[in-house]
Amino acid sequence: MAVQEAMPLRSARSGFSVLNDERIRGVIFQVLLIVGIAAFASWIIHNTAANLRAQGIGFGFGILEDTAGFQINQVLIPYQETSTYARVYLVGLLNTLLVAALGIVLATIIGFIVGISRLSKNWIVAKAATAYVEALRNIPLLLQIFIWYFAVLRLLPQKRDALSLGPLGLINIAGWYAPNPILGENFWLVSIAALIAIAAAIVVSRWAHQRQLATGEQFPSFWFGLGLIVGVTLVTWLVVWAIWGPPLTLEYATEGNFGPRGGARIYPEFIGLLLALSFYTATYIGELVRAGILAVSHGQTEAAYSLGFRPGLTLRLVVIPQAMRVIIPPLTSQYLNLTKNSSLAVAIAYPDLVSVFAGTALNQTGRAVEFILITMGTYLAISLITSAFMNVYNRRKALVER
Repeated sequence: MAVQEAMPLRSARSGFSVLNDERIRGVIFQVLLIVGIAAFASWIIHNTAANLRAQGIGFGFGILEDTAGFQINQVLIPYQETSTYARVYLVGLLNTLLVAALGIVLATIIGFIVGISRLSKNWIVAKAATAYVEALRNIPLLLQIFIWYFAVLRLLPQKRDALSLGPLGLINIAGWYAPNPILGENFWLVSIAALIAIAAAIVVSRWAHQRQLATGEQFPSFWFGLGLIVGVTLVTWLVVWAIWGPPLTLEYATEGNFGPRGGARIYPEFIGLLLALSFYTATYIGELVRAGILAVSHGQTEAAYSLGFRPGLTLRLVVIPQAMRVIIPPLTSQYLNLTKNSSLAVAIAYPDLVSVFAGTALNQTGRAVEFILITMGTYLAISLITSAFMNVYNRRKALVER
């Protein structure tokens, strides 16, 4: 009889032991969380659909095939007023990617210069870099966009009085009329030669690196590669020019009664947004670079000096490669911030994705749910792709332990 009474108690204890298992408990909590999120999403979708039906608004992405009916000033692909909303999406997406990509490159260059300058032994250089960081980092980005667009670019000459930049073209209040490159029929030969030279320079650089690891001897791979690329490209250019004519010509803008004509017009909205994003983000990148350099042990620098390395060579070959392991992870966040901050372009009417697609197109159609979902998904995809690329680069730079 005592044995029969002990059996239920033992089974109850085994049940409690199952719940006390961390792995099983974790699986249960995850399942409950997924069910809760799915239920909440289902309620949101059902509620949204009911509200749309009540207001007589349809739902579907077929609206993207309708005619847009409005013009966009800056386009990277063919576009007309008779184009569809899907074309508007592509135009806005390309404009966003253009300003984001150029902003990342420019902000990275400025940020590295500022970060290294803050650690300079020259008092004026260090204090100037510090003043730049403290000033621009504490001014809101939207205000900086307004400053560049309204207080700087609006002070340029009027259309009839364009300012000459020499070989760089003309500039006035309507934008920068840069030289417009016109490719010849045989430009592809120059492009192939340049690509072959770049590949050869990469091979030489890797060979020089392996040679230095094995023997300790340095080879000027950078200058050799640069000379190889320039030399091969220039020789090919001259040969093509001598046989078939110039592979590339530049169309310069000419002054007219109603403003410059010809050339490649770069709108002031793009210039103002690019400068504001680049200089603002560069302040944070500069601090990341400074922190990464300070994270490298000073003994590394002293060891390099004892081997006869010059300060510039020490910074480039010893300090920066080790500092990159600290810089890259937060640098990814700054790249993502710059890309998402480009949506502030709507404040100065730059035709980015938010301005023309989630703005003008949405207001014309009234289909807020579809257009906002597409815009959100696009920014999410851009962020995930950027993060994936930076994570791959970070793994390549990570310290390999034995």
